[in-house]
Amino acid sequence: MAAICSHSIVQSEKSALPTHFYSSRSFRRSVKFSGGLSGFSVASSARFPARFPSITCQTSATSPSPVVSKVKAEKKDFLHLSDFDKSTLMKILDRAIEVKAQLKSGDRTFLPFEGKTMAMIFAKPSMRTRVSFETGFFLLGGHAIYLGPDTIQMGKREETRDIARVLSRYNDVIMARVFGHQDILDLAKYATVPVINGLTDYNHPCQVMADALTMIEHIGKLEGTKVVYVGDGNNMAHSWLLLASVVPLHFVCACPKGFEPDKNTVEKARQAGISKIEISHDPKEAVKGADVVYSDVWASMGQKEEAEYRRKAFQGFQVNEELMNLAGSKAYFMHCLPAERGVEVTDGVIEAPNSIVFPQAENRMHAQNAIMLHVLGL
Repeated sequence: MAAICSHSIVQSEKSALPTHFYSSRSFRRSVKFSGGLSGFSVASSARFPARFPSITCQTSATSPSPVVSKVKAEKKDFLHLSDFDKSTLMKILDRAIEVKAQLKSGDRTFLPFEGKTMAMIFAKPSMRTRVSFETGFFLLGGHAIYLGPDTIQMGKREETRDIARVLSRYNDVIMARVFGHQDILDLAKYATVPVINGLTDYNHPCQVMADALTMIEHIGKLEGTKVVYVGDGNNMAHSWLLLASVVPLHFVCACPKGFEPDKNTVEKARQAGISKIEISHDPKEAVKGADVVYSDVWASMGQKEEAEYRRKAFQGFQVNEELMNLAGSKAYFMHCLPAERGVEVTDGVIEAPNSIVFPQAENRMHAQNAIMLHVLGL
């Protein structure tokens, strides 16, 4: 997913995060901030013509009732990795390791979600997100309900604030995979049960928790590792930057000029002062000494009409055997999938012994199980 822009400015109650990712469709813009998030100007990028209209998420000036506000203060959401401290994130990862081991042993007696239901909202279709959440919730005793793009039409057929309050009365937790980041914020604002961010155009925290779990299993640690992300400065890059604002890392985003991550998110990670953050336009130099070389598709859902433009712009940023050789023999390859083999990564790299993309995909379920246990207080 590429960086996107909206003229609708609503700020999260938990984190000062860039608000130009909040609309439900995307086109590339450059955003100039002044005085933090309270004031900024929006200017069109000249890199390619905007082809999408500006669509603003439906929001409301109406505040939740005092009763809703009281419940909200007591519930836990999982929206951004930077909402948590390092200790909490590491405890969630430790729990993931523990529950994964129990499931792998064949023991099916741990049923903490028995009698509980989860509503899964999918504005964006997905194989991994649906199967990993639904299977994980079921294996731990719960029942997950799939609500596809045509079922709810969030913000179109019915306002997000109404959906949040209705689903809260039926379910114990809500997971949503949406386009505009404001949609997940609105769900969390009005829901009286925990809300989990299954992906937005701004970030993908569940994926990076799965990535962190995979790194711990294969490298033996998360802290102090060098992660080199090669590709578009999209929601995956933002998620790694938000993790780097909490957990000490050396994070490098190697991307073409004009495809850098959101400047405000980069600055947030740097100002935290615990990680080394680099933005590079030279992938061959960037990958040297990497523990992980990470890639994602160059044109994500909602950007497919830009595919040819992006293929030209990203020439030289393919993760191939030559690049992995430059990274060194200890480097692992990771990809959040789905991958376009032969485009952002070669078939040989995905199938190489040091590729851990499939353990990484499996760990979506295990990391998310631990996240669900956390938000439900179990």
